[in-house]
Amino acid sequence: MKICIGLMAYSLAALLWAQTPSPAPEPQNSPATGQASGQTNAKTEPDSDSKAKNDGSQEQNKGTSKDRLFFAVPNFFTLENASSAPPLSTAQKFWTTTRGSIDYFTLAWYGALAGVGQAENDDPTYGQGVAGYAKRYALRFADGTIENYMTKAALPSLLHQDPRFYQSSQGGFWHRLGYALARVAVTRSDAGNTQFNYSEVLGSAMAAGISTYGYHPEAEKNISNALTVWSTQVGYDAFNYVLKEFWPDIRNKLHKPKGGTAQ
Repeated sequence: MKICIGLMAYSLAALLWAQTPSPAPEPQNSPATGQASGQTNAKTEPDSDSKAKNDGSQEQNKGTSKDRLFFAVPNFFTLENASSAPPLSTAQKFWTTTRGSIDYFTLAWYGALAGVGQAENDDPTYGQGVAGYAKRYALRFADGTIENYMTKAALPSLLHQDPRFYQSSQGGFWHRLGYALARVAVTRSDAGNTQFNYSEVLGSAMAAGISTYGYHPEAEKNISNALTVWSTQVGYDAFNYVLKEFWPDIRNKLHKPKGGTAQ
């Protein structure tokens, strides 16, 4: 939990930083020609950022993405600058969910959460040592994976809903924040129509019920804990939508040339 709070605090700081205006770059004149350094007739090879953007665009044409939040967190269901996209097949929904669920960062994240739980001895019945850590890791992995499959693959396939997040970038900060938060309750159908996000709301509720009454300790098998797990998952997903909306702004800030010199 402490890791989650710390990550959220860092991300919120990044959002605020991404919204601060940057000073306009000042053109630098070449001593030899007197032209701005950014104006040249010489051909240049595309830089790594351009290549990465091209790869991302090609992937988006297939309906998914290769992007990663903060260059690490899987962001495969997010489309940038795409008002519409071809519907995903059931196989694509399940495969993209699987990619994110077994991604190296995802597996490491569950390991970190299990480590914090072990240090705090969050449930003494699990014990300590390797066995205790393995149980805690399995619990985190199962909770996250079941929720991912229910909200991004199973229910979207059954209900013909689109599990992707369409990044807006339209309007000011508060408009975009409201748009991102609303994605918890609003989504698109495979046909592109606006619908209530049954996949998110019901999928996370079903996942909370399965985890609470399926393999959590006996002391946690109650309605109160199931509702807590459900609300936590929905809140975490809403926070993720906000990060996905503003991530392009943060990424552009990070890639901005130093010293205000055009590249």
